[in-house]
Order: sequence, then structure tokens, then C-alpha cells
Amino acid sequence: MPNWKIPPNKWIVILAFLRYCPDVRVGSEENCMRFIEAMMWMARSGAPWRMLPSEYGNWNSVYKRFARWSDRGVWQRMYDAFVGDPDMEFILIDSTIVRAHQSAAGAPRKRGGQSSQALGKSRGGFSTKIHVAVAGSGKPLKHTLTGGEKHDITQSDKLIAGLEGEYVIADKGYDSNEFVALIEASGMEAVIPPRSNRKSPRAYNEALYRERNIVERFINKLKNYRRIACRFDKLAQRYLGFLQFSAAFMCI
Repeated sequence: MPNWKIPPNKWIVILAFLRYCPDVRVGSEENCMRFIEAMMWMARSGAPWRMLPSEYGNWNSVYKRFARWSDRGVWQRMYDAFVGDPDMEFILIDSTIVRAHQSAAGAPRKRGGQSSQALGKSRGGFSTKIHVAVAGSGKPLKHTLTGGEKHDITQSDKLIAGLEGEYVIADKGYDSNEFVALIEASGMEAVIPPRSNRKSPRAYNEALYRERNIVERFINKLKNYRRIACRFDKLAQRYLGFLQFSAAFMCI
């Protein structure tokens, strides 16, 4: 993959955020830019850390800085800052399964072991599932990680917690009496088609349901980042860091 350069208009936005972000020492502006470009190269290429081009610096130093910022919540704050003020008429939720590479196995015990790292076995094999909530403008609002075998409905409450909109749009995998009641108690309308085995199918707005393609398009764009499309990281926090970093760049 060719080396990646940050467009000047984007770097101005990123630098302004980093200068006022807690737990961040910018230091040399040139070195900081090179670090962010290294992160983008890793996210886009999906390559092992040791293959990072030497012009970005020592791969181990770059990894340690990435890990440190991930643990301190810097990528999460960057993501929150760049989302801005999204259109909250629609809240669209969905999930996608990501195959985990064999290198993602074997998290150390001091980190809770593999079972605590949002990894599992689904019909697609060794995998992680990304659960996302997206605004009507296509901007991401929330995301969580689970093992690939977890059902979509298990994360539904977390995805809409604290959000205010008019409609929650989701596929029939989220058709649950409890979840629909939670949506209505929050003052929103559920646009969720009923499951085929319902004895008394619930009515829903079929015209609004067509807007669900917004969250599907967001997931497709997210998977243009190869390090998101396939999980190589042993630790969920590292994979989540790349997810937050990539989503933040999509919002600039």
C-alpha cells in the first residue's frame, strides 16, 4: 500500500483537537502528524505492525503510543469531538460480523484471557461482532463489541441509551416486546418489522424503514479500512481504538 498523507484541511482540525485534548502531548507538530499518518496507514492496510514503513518511525514506538492513547480514551474523545451535531430525527441500529484472524487469538491472562476480548465463534467462524447506532445524517453515534455469536438484541439497550430522536429504525433481529417498549418509553417510535413467527404481527412504518440503508452504507464505508474489516488485534481495546480512529476520520 502506498504511504498515506493527511490532507492539510483535515490536519488543521485534528491538530486543534489534539492541542486541547487531556492526556495528549503533541510535541513536534511534524512528528505528531507522522504518527497520525502511521495510524491511518495501519488502519487502511491491515498490515502487521512490523511492516510499518520506516519513514513513519520505529513500529514499536508507534504501537506503544497508539496503545497508550487507546487506554487513555484519546481515540474515543476524538470520535466524540468529530461527530459534531448529527441529525437525530432517525436513529438507525445494526450489527456486522467481522472475521478474526488467527493472530487475534491468545490474549494474555493478565488482560482477562481471550474470552474477555469480544471474540467468539459464530457460523462464520472465529469472529467479533460490531454493533452500531447511526444518525440519519450517516454519522456514527455509538458502537459496542461482542463475540460473533452474540445476538443483536443483547446490545440494543446500550445503543439507544441517552439518545433522543423521533424514530428508531432496525431490522427484525431487534423485534422484541421489551425493546419496543423501551423505545416508546423514551418518547420515540419503533420502526422495526415483526418477526415471521409472531402470532399478532405489529404494524410499522414501511416507508420509513427504507431509510435503514443509511446504517448499511456506513458499515460498508467502515469496512474500507482493512484493519476493521478483519480483526488482527488480540485485545478488544486495541481493535476498538482503530474503530474509533477510523470512524472519527469519516466524520471530518
